[in-house]
Parts: sequence; structure tokens; C-alpha cells
Amino acid sequence: MPNPNRGACGFQSSEFEQEYERPSKSELKRQMSELQKLGEELVAEARDRVKRVPMPEDVRDAILACQLITNHEGRRRQMQFVGKKMRTLDEEEVAVIQRTIDSWKGMSKADTAALHALERRREKLLADDKALTVLLEENPELDVQHLRTLIRNARKEQAENKPPKAYREIFQILKDINKKGKAAAKPVDEDEDGEPIDDESDDE
Repeated sequence: MPNPNRGACGFQSSEFEQEYERPSKSELKRQMSELQKLGEELVAEARDRVKRVPMPEDVRDAILACQLITNHEGRRRQMQFVGKKMRTLDEEEVAVIQRTIDSWKGMSKADTAALHALERRREKLLADDKALTVLLEENPELDVQHLRTLIRNARKEQAENKPPKAYREIFQILKDINKKGKAAAKPVDEDEDGEPIDDESDDE
């Protein structure tokens, strides 16, 4: 049965098929490769960042699950699954994700390095009890019992693949410590915006 919309749009059958010809195999392969790489970029990012990216829940879940897998073969299989999920996205969803990643890359190298340092320290806290001892020696004002509870809960979250509530809270505590350290190190002759304070009178 003829498609009534074709005549209305001014297309004959052959014209319509030519205008909307399917992508070639090489083009499809290129698109699949790009989506796979985009998924790999997301897997390599911090979990807190991934959770803020606008995307379907099932795609995000696949990415977050991949981040928790340490077994090489298991991670490889999950990465393939992430690629499969990425291929379910429409063009606008892919564009939003790409813009978000591009905005992250716009961060200064210093900001990125500081973020990664905090992430590494969080991982050390989960992996080695001595890391908590060092943190408490550097910051004796911290609540040791609360931190121990958070670390224990974060380990449990990872083991049981639960939402990383404690995991995020540990990161926030480390961010607050880092922020206080920067404030304490700020020269006394700077104002709150980091601008030098002019002690000379404006009066002539």
C-alpha cells in the first residue's frame, strides 16, 4: 500500500529511498566505535560525575557497574555491554553526553589533578586501614568513629553493588578538608576573592 505521506512531501518512491539511504557498513562501524569510546570515557570518570550526566538510567547503571568490576575478563565483558547500551541512545542523548565530557575537559589541569588526588585518597581509605590513621594524624579534628563507619559502609556498598551513599560522603569530607587547607594557606594580604588588599589610603 502506498505511503500517503510521500506524495504530500513531494517525493517519488525512488527519490525518497535515495534521500534516506541507510548508512554504509563502514559508517555504522565508525559510529559504533565512537560510541564505545564514549562509554569508555564515562567508565574512566569519577562515579559522582557519571551520576550527574543526563542519560537513561539503564545506561548509567551499566557504566557504574563496570567501574566496580576489578576482574579483567569480567570488566571486558561489562565494557562490551556498556557499548551495547550506548548504541541504544539517540543523537540528542549522545550530544548531551559529549558536551558534558567536553565541559569536564575544560577544567584546569590543577583542578583535575586535585580531583584525582582526592579520588586516590578515598580508594586508599577503603583499601588500607593505615590510610585512616594518616588522615587522622593530619586532621585530628575529624570524627574517627564516623569515618570508620563510613569506610565500613562504603566497602559494603561496593561488595553488594549498592548505591554509593557512604562512598560519596567520604569524598565530600576529603573535599572539605582540602578546601580548609587552601583557605588556611591563603596569604593574609589577599581578600576572599584572592585579590591583593591595598593598604594605602585612596585619599590624596
